[in-house]
Amino acid sequence: MSVAFTVENHVARVTLDRPERMNAVDLATEAELVRIWEAIEKDRSVRVVVLTGAGDRAFCTGADMKGTGGLSGLEYWAAERKGGFGGIALRDTLDVPVIARVNGHALGGGMEMVLGCDIVIASEKATFGLPEPRVGRLALDGGIALLARRVPHVHAMGMLLTGRRIDAAKAHEFGLVNEVVAPDALDEAVDRWVADVLACAPLSVRAVKAMVRAGEGLSAKEAQMLRLPQLIEALQSEDQNEGVAAFVEKRAPNWSGR
Repeated sequence: MSVAFTVENHVARVTLDRPERMNAVDLATEAELVRIWEAIEKDRSVRVVVLTGAGDRAFCTGADMKGTGGLSGLEYWAAERKGGFGGIALRDTLDVPVIARVNGHALGGGMEMVLGCDIVIASEKATFGLPEPRVGRLALDGGIALLARRVPHVHAMGMLLTGRRIDAAKAHEFGLVNEVVAPDALDEAVDRWVADVLACAPLSVRAVKAMVRAGEGLSAKEAQMLRLPQLIEALQSEDQNEGVAAFVEKRAPNWSGR
């Protein structure tokens, strides 16, 4: 299988497993990714997702040009692609946090997948870029739509109009990456972030992500007034009582997800 998928202790791990192709995504891999994201959305036991690539060279180098069926740029763009590149770049139905473990190159669709994640931890060896214009294509599966919303205009346009790559340190400077670590410290850093997410009430985390997503484009006052189902569920949950009780009793909370 081109994607490894496991769920253990409330953590889903999604690994692009095509290291011989720099974890590039062909049509079969894209379909498998969409299936996995849909499965995660239905699994209420999952509280956080780690997305990465196999090996130490690449997170994902985008679409596998040898595995896209010979589609033209227009045909590829016109094809239905649920959730943007890899099923995650533009996905708006996934409430659990997704952590990108960027172990190497994140280029083209690979960077679009990173832009679809909530927390990004990168190896010092990682690079980021949207090189589509250098092969006569465009980053239409999330890159153009998202990058200019994430970083200052000049940084976004500097990358989009030149296809330039940036290293992990520059990506951190731009605000695209939460933390940059040595390659041998990548798993430790990711596990630390996973633990911090799991320390929070799962329904609260779901509500936060849903509210942030729904509030994009609204004024702060309008966003604050949103009354989403995820918010109501969190405020009426057993966990909100457990969290207060644990604080008063000076103990770690025991989250039930209810």
